Amino acid sequence: MEYHEKGFFFLHNERPHPVPLTGNFQKAGPNTYAFQYDDLNELYGRLSSIESLMTSDGWSCSINCSRQHGAFLPARKFLHLIKHRKMVNVIQQGEFKSHLQPIIALDDFSLYGYESLLRADNGIDRINPAELFEVASLTGFHSMLDQKARKSAIECRQGQIDPGTKSFINFLPSTIYNPEFCLRHTFKIVNECGVNPKDLVFEVVETEKIDDVNHLRSVLDVYKREGMKVALDDVGSGFATVEMLTLLKPDYVKIDRSFIDHCDQVEQNQEFLRKVMKIAGELDILVLAEGIERREELLFCKDIGMHYAQGYFIGKPTEEALMPFAESQFV
Repeated sequence: MEYHEKGFFFLHNERPHPVPLTGNFQKAGPNTYAFQYDDLNELYGRLSSIESLMTSDGWSCSINCSRQHGAFLPARKFLHLIKHRKMVNVIQQGEFKSHLQPIIALDDFSLYGYESLLRADNGIDRINPAELFEVASLTGFHSMLDQKARKSAIECRQGQIDPGTKSFINFLPSTIYNPEFCLRHTFKIVNECGVNPKDLVFEVVETEKIDDVNHLRSVLDVYKREGMKVALDDVGSGFATVEMLTLLKPDYVKIDRSFIDHCDQVEQNQEFLRKVMKIAGELDILVLAEGIERREELLFCKDIGMHYAQGYFIGKPTEEALMPFAESQFV
């Protein structure tokens, strides 16, 4: 959809309904009405006040710089696109980059890999990645954004990350409706960049919110078939079961930071972490602790046999691939 700061706004309904928007209008077709506007923000304000009415009555909307309407969209989606048009433009037109956070092996505190974290900068305002993904989901651009994020994460290895060092790359399973088709773009980039698939670990974002486990398994299977590793991110008590982990067969599980926080002191967290280690050991799954912010947390995770760790105590996300503990006296 093209955005016009002033022009003509159109309302259409498949059934006869009273026009919900006040003001002068012209009939532009059967159950179709055209309003002239001079300020898109002002138009959004007027429409947002009647959003529930437009949605319940089945209105669709369009804007154009001429009296000829463009494609009509459901009212709620149209309003999301207008409200978040700056971020939508960033998703469509923007270039993305990845910041890199080091991951260490806990047996000797050596560098094991980096998690690639999406960053977007429109040249004026710094944009929050979580907010960007939320807007993408609301406006229907989540597949495009997820694909661009994966591309950025793979390309950023060049000249920064040595072969043999892992890259942990986030992805949203909901954006991959057909893994055989949707992941072709990712595998093409891997080949073009000359990256060894074994150095890539694709990790599921928001594991706890996964509804379709069979679909997720099919996505993970395609990644693994191509020689890549897979991880479940933010694993909490709901996914720390033998049945779930046996079904999905991840190579890694990353423990939600809420269970790492003060794990050296909180008995409930310790019980959960030991349970995860037992299950993971039985299933030959590697365990990574996220959100390490204190020396004591790091040492506790090492003591109970966790394999890997990341967090601000080890290293913050940066544009350049820094070594772990670069700003610490720990090692």
